[in-house]
Amino acid sequence: MNTKSKVDLLTRDAILGLLTDAEVAKVSNAEDAPSLIEGDHYIDLLDLEAGIQEVQSTARTAPGHALPQSAVSDASWTKIIRAIAH
Repeated sequence: MNTKSKVDLLTRDAILGLLTDAEVAKVSNAEDAPSLIEGDHYIDLLDLEAGIQEVQSTARTAPGHALPQSAVSDASWTKIIRAIAH
């Protein structure tokens, strides 16, 4: 039996596959943004194991690797949460 967590098996492409075409386009625009909105929740597409994170004013989050909750629908965010849940 494989002892890797479900998150270990997820990839950026798998997460983006949960989104609609319109959301993927919106996320692409969000990735180009200079900063994320303080207090917004996001996942780091390069560190899915970190789970859901919150943008803090003191943190330096690379927008190009973050998928903010504000960029996707509630339904898609729920799918993402389920996908990365341990």
